[in-house]
Amino acid sequence: MNSKEKAFDLVIFDWDGTLMDTVGKIVSCMQNVAQELMLPIPSEQEVRDVIGLSLPQIMPILFADHQNHQQIIDCYRRHHLASELLTPLFDGVELLIRNLFDAGYHLAIATGKGRQGLDNVLTLTGLGDYFHATRCADDAQSKPHPEMLYSLLAHFDVTADRAIMIGDSIHDLAMANNAGMASIGVSYGAHNESRLNLLNPRAIVDQPCAIRDYL
Repeated sequence: MNSKEKAFDLVIFDWDGTLMDTVGKIVSCMQNVAQELMLPIPSEQEVRDVIGLSLPQIMPILFADHQNHQQIIDCYRRHHLASELLTPLFDGVELLIRNLFDAGYHLAIATGKGRQGLDNVLTLTGLGDYFHATRCADDAQSKPHPEMLYSLLAHFDVTADRAIMIGDSIHDLAMANNAGMASIGVSYGAHNESRLNLLNPRAIVDQPCAIRDYL
């Protein structure tokens, strides 16, 4: 495939719920935090609704009546580190990333994860060498603000019409819209197809291998 055949030069992925099956672990840890701190326990859907945002943005939404949000963040990180729930890559992700890399796409990550957490999973999964740049919650304003995407566009010297954002949440797709960028929604993560459709993505796919068809 040569560059003239590509609709995009830069492909940007969210991480949680898009490349790695982490939604169940996030929900479990958030509910355990609430139980430990004797706070109202959020429902699974309430936690799913905020996946993709940074932790400092999540805590006032889920725990509005608790003033010390840093305490909740620290507690969450402790639970997340101690959790033994498995978080595998979704089936087909590794092959997809390798194929896109070999085809000459610039690959990047834009995630609400912190830098340490992102670097850890990139190392553990062996995918780190395939991504030319990453942006996370420690680098820029939280989704749906487009700062992470603006930064990646500048890094690669690519215009917004030549880049695409791929994510599992409305926050990912809203960020893409705010940056004037196309998007692809994946329906196997935090948010279902009907919610993702509200943000008018280029496509919605139900498995990672289908992403390639829309690039």
